[in-house]
Amino acid sequence: MRTLTYLVAATLDGHIAESGGADPTGTLFDVGQDYLDYAIANYPETLPTGARQAFGVTDPGTRFDTVLEGRRSYQLGLDAGITNAYAHLRHLVFSRTLADSPDPGVEVVADDPAATVRKLKAEPGRGLWLVGGAALAGELFEEIDEIVVKVNPVASGTGIPLFTGRNQTSRRRFAVRDHTVLAGGVVILTYISN
Repeated sequence: MRTLTYLVAATLDGHIAESGGADPTGTLFDVGQDYLDYAIANYPETLPTGARQAFGVTDPGTRFDTVLEGRRSYQLGLDAGITNAYAHLRHLVFSRTLADSPDPGVEVVADDPAATVRKLKAEPGRGLWLVGGAALAGELFEEIDEIVVKVNPVASGTGIPLFTGRNQTSRRRFAVRDHTVLAGGVVILTYISN
């Protein structure tokens, strides 16, 4: 069975973006060469298609063949003129407000995210990557099998947390599977569901 991995960058205090929801890359999160080298070696399929082309990455990767994205997260790309940041993957955007897909390679899904993920998990293929955002992660909270958090050496004070919109009293335990410390200070923590 396929698994769902929430692979996301966060601050020391657990925020994936600033309160306004702007793209945190380059503001909250610096992308150094050490991180790029790590991503290319370990998660090449998570690099946006444009970055893959710019860096000459042709490795299709072995972890994921599908990326799941929330509407607000997807909007960041649209605002930058990018209709499909992950054209090398099956790309699903969960939205109840986006009527039509702006790109033939992007599937807009208005159905229940958890039910959709359960169906996807039953299909053949590689893993499912939840890129964000926090609201979709909250809706998929019980379906997440693995969390990979790229903890950046910055505390934002406020911002969008890893999960929003879920029952805040529900708890899940995860076990540490791996950790990697990069030279620039990013710590990559991998947790699996108990």
